[in-house]
Amino acid sequence: MKSEEIPVGEGRTLAIDGAQVAVFRLRDGSLRAVDAVCPHRGGPLADGLADDCVIVCPLHGHTFDLSSGEEVSGAQMSVRSYPVEEIDGEIRLGLA
Repeated sequence: MKSEEIPVGEGRTLAIDGAQVAVFRLRDGSLRAVDAVCPHRGGPLADGLADDCVIVCPLHGHTFDLSSGEEVSGAQMSVRSYPVEEIDGEIRLGLA
C-alpha cells in the first residue's frame, strides 16, 4: 500500500500474510501499526479514533497504546504492535 493512501489522523486495515493489521498516519506524519481487531469483541480498530499515542476501539471504547499495544485503562488485554516504516512512499511492516 502507498503511504499517501492513509490520510493524516486516519487508519486503514491491511491483510498481510494472513494477518489483519491496522496502520495509522499520525498528525506528525509518522506511522503506527497494531492488530486490526480488538480482542474484546472484534471491533475494527482502523475505524477507531486515534491520536499521537492511542487508538480507541469504536465498539466499546477500549483504548490501546499505539506503541506497545497495551490497553491503557488496565483491562487485561492487548493487541500486538508492529514496526512500520515508510520507504519511497511504500508502507513496510515487520511481521516477524
